Amino acid sequence: MQYFFSLVLMTFSFMTSAQIDTPAGRWKTIDEDSGEAKSIIEIYASGKQFDGKIAEILTGNTDAVCTECGGKQNNAPILGMQIIDGLEPDAAMSWDGGTILDPQKGATYKLSVWFEADEPDVLYVRGKHWTGLYRTQRWVRE
Repeated sequence: MQYFFSLVLMTFSFMTSAQIDTPAGRWKTIDEDSGEAKSIIEIYASGKQFDGKIAEILTGNTDAVCTECGGKQNNAPILGMQIIDGLEPDAAMSWDGGTILDPQKGATYKLSVWFEADEPDVLYVRGKHWTGLYRTQRWVRE
């Protein structure tokens, strides 16, 4: 019985630590002004990189299209749209080198994401403009 309990505890510990090994998962975006959940972003492995798409729209028009986007995403539905591309491991608990699209503005930014050790269910997401200006959001694990 003690062996079984140890095995269960070890498995649970592994599963808990594995959650912060990658940014993969479903993340709730939070409006910085209202505190309201806006969408669910699903981040998934794509080879050694990570990509992400809008899996759910929680507020506003769920049939909205990206009128500000260029190229193949122009007038494409925002729901299901890939907004994270090419995110790569950088250091322990951080990823960099990718891009993120803001479908409301049609703008793409350099992307870095990371976890803080004491907040394994919060993903910090930083979009950086070519001018050096940036914005950081806190996404919460769904």
